[in-house]
Amino acid sequence: AAAKAVADGVVGKVTRVSAGVYFNQDRWKRGYDDCKEKDVDWDAYMFNRPKRPFDPKLLRRWHLYYLCTNGLLMKKYLKHYTPSPYLTFSVHLDGLEKEHDEAVCQEGVFDRAVEAIRAARRRGFRVTINTTLFDNAVPATMARFMDFCMDLGVEGVTISPGFNYERAPQQDVFLKRDESKQLFRDIFRLGKGRRWRFNQSSLFLDFLAGNRTYQCTPWGNPTRNIFGWQKPCYLLASEGHAPSFKALMAETAWDRYGLGRDARCDQCQVHCGFEPTAVDETFSHPLRALQVALKGPRITGAFAADLARGKPADKQLPSAPSSPSYET
Repeated sequence: AAAKAVADGVVGKVTRVSAGVYFNQDRWKRGYDDCKEKDVDWDAYMFNRPKRPFDPKLLRRWHLYYLCTNGLLMKKYLKHYTPSPYLTFSVHLDGLEKEHDEAVCQEGVFDRAVEAIRAARRRGFRVTINTTLFDNAVPATMARFMDFCMDLGVEGVTISPGFNYERAPQQDVFLKRDESKQLFRDIFRLGKGRRWRFNQSSLFLDFLAGNRTYQCTPWGNPTRNIFGWQKPCYLLASEGHAPSFKALMAETAWDRYGLGRDARCDQCQVHCGFEPTAVDETFSHPLRALQVALKGPRITGAFAADLARGKPADKQLPSAPSSPSYET
């Protein structure tokens, strides 16, 4: 049935296939007998929450669920969920109706996703929007899209330029780095005073506008699927998988990847790798982050130096933490 749906064009153009395994049991209830206090930086884990004694059950079983969806079946299945501060629906929208339906190669997807968002908000669910920009993005249109998202009542928008991953059937739709920086400056210029809410750090938005020189931090948002932990990130699909997070950290040749290291990475500005770098700088220099949050990203002047052109970074993380303080 699935093969026929693909052949008949019912699901639109298929550019990537992912496999999944589903279980009718609580797989999130991981065991915690082997979780020892000596192996965990408990204070770092608790961060700014009230201090409490080490609790292995809390460490292993506390989750924030961020459910990413195209929204097509979301409205139908909302009845199976209960609104919770720990559950967020992240709905994929790549612009207004014309732009989004073109991006996903199927008419009507935008309307169904928006209908699902409205239904979820009426029931009190947390909802955000996940947006990818390509070379056909127009600043004025994206400004109208951001206004539309705010009117929907979503908590914020995660926005990022598309990555020219190897298996994409069209390689000419992706933004080059300087094109992307100028596009975001033009969008942010139109957003002055409009109170748009982004589900991202202020310094990452400043990076998108070409004001910060960052190296990628691929282990900051690792991907785990039925094949294991993907190396080095979910965008480079041909590098294989590690059997455990510990193996991912210890065995991946991190120095081989990133701007100026791997040609496949040279046009990348995707949040999965650069948002962790921005967050790291936010903790190291909170006043910088606050200044950008209050004033917005700089939209004039020269772009910051670009690592893809062999220039040094003003914020370049080590290849990988030598002894991760988080749970493995």
